[in-house]
Amino acid sequence: MQAIKQNINRVDDYLSVLPDEVYLTLENIRQIIKFLVPDAEETISYKVPSYKYKGMLVGYGASKKHCSFFVMSSTLLNDFKDDIKDFDTSTGTIRFTPEKPIPNDLITRIVMARLAENEAKARLKK
Repeated sequence: MQAIKQNINRVDDYLSVLPDEVYLTLENIRQIIKFLVPDAEETISYKVPSYKYKGMLVGYGASKKHCSFFVMSSTLLNDFKDDIKDFDTSTGTIRFTPEKPIPNDLITRIVMARLAENEAKARLKK
């Protein structure tokens, strides 16, 4: 998928070069994040769409053979082991395809867990 190789600075531009099925899958994740955390800053970071709210929140991206959901936490996915057992994962990343996307309720729970982590960290800094 072309987006990774291009120098793209806006999420709309990133998504616009993707095949339709990938675009729709990632746009769905985007809309969930925007609904749950409307004050999150949408940006391109590490060449993928990312969201910041009291620190890095989550991100997603497309590669040649799969899509990725980045939870921006090295430990958070431990809390979702049963939910992600059917996905290829690595520290802080869930890989999926448009044919087998991450369920919306799981995306919601992960985003809310990251939000809680970031808010807790922000409170500690005060």
